[in-house]
Amino acid sequence: MKSLLTSALPYANGPLHLGHLAGAYLPADIYARYLRLMGREVLWVCGSDEHGAAITLRAKKEGIDPRDIIDKYHALNKGSFEALGISFDYYHRTSAPLHHETSQEFFTKLLKRGDQFEIKTTEQYYDPEANQFLADRYIKGTCPNCGSENAFGDQCENCGKDLSPTELINPVSTISGAKPELRETKHWFFRLDEHETWLKEWIQTGKVDGVQLHDPKDWKKHVVGQCMSWLDGGLMPRSITRDLDWGIQVPDAPGKVLYVWFDAPIGYISSTKQWAIENGGNWEDWWKGDDSELVHFIGKDNIVFHCIVFPAMLKAHGEYNLPVNVPANQFLNFEGDKFSKSRGWGIELQEYVEEFKDFPNSEDAIRWALIRNLPEQQDADFTWDGFTEYHDKDLADKLGNFINRVTVLTHKYFGGRVPEGAHTQVQSEVTEAVYKIGQDIEAFRFKDAATSFVELASFGNTYLQDAAPWSLFKANPDDPAIAETMYHCAQIAAALALTCTPFIPFSADRLRAVLNQIPATNGDWQLAMDTLAAGRPLLPSGHELGEAGVLFPKIIDRKDDSRNAIIQKQRDKMAAVLAAKTETDAAPEQEAREAFKPEMTFDDFLKMDLRTATILTAEKVKKSSKLLHLTIDLGSEQRSVVSGIAKHFTPEEVVGRQVVCVTNLAPRKMAGVLSEAMILMAEDGEGKLVFVSPPTGFGNGWTVR
Repeated sequence: MKSLLTSALPYANGPLHLGHLAGAYLPADIYARYLRLMGREVLWVCGSDEHGAAITLRAKKEGIDPRDIIDKYHALNKGSFEALGISFDYYHRTSAPLHHETSQEFFTKLLKRGDQFEIKTTEQYYDPEANQFLADRYIKGTCPNCGSENAFGDQCENCGKDLSPTELINPVSTISGAKPELRETKHWFFRLDEHETWLKEWIQTGKVDGVQLHDPKDWKKHVVGQCMSWLDGGLMPRSITRDLDWGIQVPDAPGKVLYVWFDAPIGYISSTKQWAIENGGNWEDWWKGDDSELVHFIGKDNIVFHCIVFPAMLKAHGEYNLPVNVPANQFLNFEGDKFSKSRGWGIELQEYVEEFKDFPNSEDAIRWALIRNLPEQQDADFTWDGFTEYHDKDLADKLGNFINRVTVLTHKYFGGRVPEGAHTQVQSEVTEAVYKIGQDIEAFRFKDAATSFVELASFGNTYLQDAAPWSLFKANPDDPAIAETMYHCAQIAAALALTCTPFIPFSADRLRAVLNQIPATNGDWQLAMDTLAAGRPLLPSGHELGEAGVLFPKIIDRKDDSRNAIIQKQRDKMAAVLAAKTETDAAPEQEAREAFKPEMTFDDFLKMDLRTATILTAEKVKKSSKLLHLTIDLGSEQRSVVSGIAKHFTPEEVVGRQVVCVTNLAPRKMAGVLSEAMILMAEDGEGKLVFVSPPTGFGNGWTVR
């Protein structure tokens, strides 16, 4: 069975950070390396997404050509991946001619079917100052779902709601700041609604047309939950063209380009094609037929596109395989806050590579810290303290210390050669551990696999300490238990050197060199399992070991502070960012503010009915991490309100608060709960929310003017 793996195409408009690595690339690398070690046929493709609106927006602001931006960041990010051991089989780019051809052919095939597109003339926002139609990401406004004033025309990044530009409240152009005008334009809409029935069955049961394609129990709950939330809300035709001059031209439609979320996933196909051209393969062998399976590695913000939109495109085209799994990760934060380039909060991949170049095992140190804290089921937090602890306790104290002791003692007692031994319960423990690590990886439980690996290293240390061959040798140098102990320790060491390969590949090569083995290659994991199952040793008696020395110099070391100094430099940067924030908070008149909205008339203002109220009850909305369901007292009546503040306040924190509400908004349902008003909040530059409240003791239902 062939395994075709994809990772989300990163935008080539800036450097990637650790959160990106932990989301779609490091998990895929672990999985790809493991499958190769099992002897499977693997093709892992990725590449730069170079047609996003963010790229053209940045180019316009900087007065340069978009090509200058994508060339710079394609090379930068590709180099960062390579430096950190991300083992793509091919890393393509969507600006390549082959990708343009592939996307246009895909579009044309669907167009010729006659039932997959509808062409509609619609009203779209137009910037009268910039003299151009606005793509979704060129428009910002207030989210109708959660009230965030920084929602884009395609999605609110605060609550995750998928939007269309016309749903935004008080929209403005991000290009000029002007209020956009609605003008007529023609676009192609993909009939996503026609795919709703089979998509729902496929997500829930894994079946399409009665054929079992995957086991839904193998999919992460948050992936299925997000998909069903979308499907239960009903699918609508989705525009897949834009009025832009940067992108893939729609055939026979001057001035129109394919929407980036239509062409980007096709990049997986064009990347496979380019790999096949350069390696003498057949790309269709990987995308079509029963002997190949497709797995998408993404972050949670891309779930809908990879589980609903792209599968619908593939099925509409015909012949293409659907993904058997989409093991999307949640988000990784940095030291308790979101990564932010503008605030200098976090660390970029290239920055890490450069600043940690003198740090021993730097590539694997960051890989290991991220693996031990992957955001697989919920958001996680990277900290430098955690980085230090995982390195020193796991890699230095447990793994490195064990390998060093085994080689030193084997040289001391047996001239460096593995002594005679027999299969015992220790070998059974090793066999079970190797199997368990592999099973966890196959099930996309990478944190569990890493934990099992650490447990194997701990088992080795405990076994060696309890057996105490140095004490046995002191009492009787010819005691056969010494040979038995060192024989089993050699087997544990060999298992560790093999099973760490998917996690810390650079160190794995060094460990195997210490054991006088060549680097692990395709099929070696399967060979090891077969060897262990047959009761044979991974390192036979008489095999000569090398010498280890200090494999993982500790960060916290009283004799050498150089490695901790590198970490301290990062902590100092954080302190500077926090100090700057504190200083800015102390002088708010100097802090940058969001641009003022276009003016309105006094009559427009009088249309808003603002009232004081008190929150009586609060509870979390089911299947939503961002919404709270509130009951408010308006003096003369009580109302139900749904507010997107769950990530800022617990239900207990808001009960009893006095607030100001907009009471004459049309009622609407959010996540199935009726909302009959909107709570007013103030938001600072860091996204922190505070209630707009009347003075303590003020009555409910009074008008705010």
